[in-house]
Amino acid sequence: MIDYLIALDTDVFLWLHSHHTIYWDLVMKMASSKLIWIPMYVALLFAYCKAYTWRNALTLVILTALAVTIADQISASVIRPFFERMRPSNPDNPLSQFVIIVDGYRSGKYGFPSCHAANTFALVTFTSLIFKRWKYFLFIMFWALINCYSRIYLGVHYPGDIVVGMTIGAIAGGICYFLGNLVARTYHLRQFIHKEKLNRSFIAGKMVSYLPSNFVIAVGLLTIIFILIYGAVKIII
Repeated sequence: MIDYLIALDTDVFLWLHSHHTIYWDLVMKMASSKLIWIPMYVALLFAYCKAYTWRNALTLVILTALAVTIADQISASVIRPFFERMRPSNPDNPLSQFVIIVDGYRSGKYGFPSCHAANTFALVTFTSLIFKRWKYFLFIMFWALINCYSRIYLGVHYPGDIVVGMTIGAIAGGICYFLGNLVARTYHLRQFIHKEKLNRSFIAGKMVSYLPSNFVIAVGLLTIIFILIYGAVKIII
């Protein structure tokens, strides 16, 4: 059964990884970078501060960092050293001869599970439970899937690495969300998580509590558009 799953994982990887062009090489390499998404993370920090009291916003920042850290460390420091599954791009992996390497990028030695997938889905789960906006959920899920696929495209993860990473991240995000609720009940933080701070400064005094999460969506979409345009410009130049 294990051998069958590994063979299936390899076949799916080779199919998903095989669709390469110069343009998508540029785009996926940028999308896979953590630095390119800094504006969106800053927008998320702004959304916390805008939608909640300063005490609750600080608590949310800490819990978000905790969710990502738990997901990252379980993946990188606990599971990877135990399974030691080589990345497809690892030169010691016989499969590497079929892997298209983009700009010499191979990442580390082991790749199971994917820390990118774990970290992004910790963020997806926690923030989606916080904002409770279906538009935000659709966007942040789209963003996470782009990140995850970019790892397969670049040849540094199997689909199985991604799926397990997603699961770990979702669990970590959920745990930290419920931990946040426990903190709120314990310290009587009435506005934490379930009740946003209603802001009367928009649209003639109307209470528009969905604007903070929409700001995150806007910044994230602008970043994606920038990546797509930059890739096109680089090819033209």
